Amino acid sequence: MEMIKKATVLDAADIHALQKLAYVSEAELYGNYDIQPLTQSVADVEESIRTHHVLKYLFNGNIIGSVKAHEAGGTCYIGKLMVHPDFQNRGIGRKLVEKIERLFAGYRYELYTGSKSVKNISFYEKLGYKVFKTHKLDFEETIFVFMEKQPVLLKK
Repeated sequence: MEMIKKATVLDAADIHALQKLAYVSEAELYGNYDIQPLTQSVADVEESIRTHHVLKYLFNGNIIGSVKAHEAGGTCYIGKLMVHPDFQNRGIGRKLVEKIERLFAGYRYELYTGSKSVKNISFYEKLGYKVFKTHKLDFEETIFVFMEKQPVLLKK
């Protein structure tokens, strides 16, 4: 059985373990295993769950996907979208992003990914996101691509 639910701090250890698995491919791509998703602790994930809206994707009771988001100034900031490597390319990431977008309907959406992460960039473009800047963040050496999606305005 598959479902998307809101994560709680009790899920932090499982999400942390998933994060370690899911972000190894990014570390390999950049030749850097000190990227933030791999250096975070379970306590960091717990704090994220307390301060953000974190979703978990369950398959047979196991967390195989997750995403987090928060709103500030009319923008929904999306981050840490991850899917277990054995379950990638099955639409799980898309379902998680679409669920976040529904939860924050009417907001502008913003996210970022590594500039070398061509697969991720292509994935987000298919969901309607467009690159609007490239920038290096203070916490690591990776150059990031920032992408946005404007809210869909419904006609009356």
